[in-house]
Amino acid sequence: MKEPILAINFKAYSTAFGRTALEIAKLAERAAKEYGLTVIILPPLTEISRLVQEVEIPVFAQHVDPVNLGAHTGHVTAEMVKEVGASGIMINHSEKRLRIDEINFLIKKAKDLGLETLVCADTPETSAAISALKPELLAVEPPELIGTGIAVSKAKPEVITNTVSYVRKINKEVIILTGAGISSYEDVAAAIRLGTSGVLVASAIMKAKNPGKVIDDMAKAAVEAFSKE
Repeated sequence: MKEPILAINFKAYSTAFGRTALEIAKLAERAAKEYGLTVIILPPLTEISRLVQEVEIPVFAQHVDPVNLGAHTGHVTAEMVKEVGASGIMINHSEKRLRIDEINFLIKKAKDLGLETLVCADTPETSAAISALKPELLAVEPPELIGTGIAVSKAKPEVITNTVSYVRKINKEVIILTGAGISSYEDVAAAIRLGTSGVLVASAIMKAKNPGKVIDDMAKAAVEAFSKE
C-alpha cells in the first residue's frame, strides 16, 4: 500500500450513508489521484457494496464480528464484506472493542481471505502487542481524544513517538497511523513528523461544512510532510 495514507472513518454520522456518503467517497478518490497518496474510506456496512462500484480507492469495513460462518443471527462476518467488495477491515476501534484473541482471530481470517487489516490500539504498549499479530496497518488512538478536535499529535505527542519506538522493536513492516482528534493540515503534518505514515480521521471530515477542502488539506499535508521524512 502506497504511503502516506489518509483513512476516513465514516462512522454512523448523518453524512455516512446515501448521497452524501457517495459525494465524500468521490472527494476522497479525487484527492488520492491528485496528491498521489492512498486514501482509504470506511463506510457503514450498508454502503460498502455501492461504494466499491463507484470509486477505485480502497473500501474497508468499519468492523466485522469475530465469528465463522454459521448460526450467528445479526452478525457480519469477514466473508460477507469480502463478497460485497471490501478490500479490508478495521478491527478494535475504541467504539467497537475486541479482546486480543478476537483480534488475532480476525487478522488470521482476513489474511486467509486476502483482506487487509487496520487495527486500532489505545496505548504504545497495546500497539506493540497487536503489532506482533502482523496486521497491515496499525492506528494508535487514545480514546479520550477521539472526536474532541484535540489532536493526539499536540496533546500527547509522546504517545506517537513511544508507539513507533515500541512497535518497531517487534514489527518493522506494519504501517503506523495516528488517530484521535486529527482536525487540520498541521495535525496531519505533525503526526507524520512524529514518525507515523498517515492518519485515521472521522468527524473533522464527516461533520465539515466543506469536506472536500478538509480532505484536500489533509492529503496535501500528508504528502508534503512524508516527502520530507
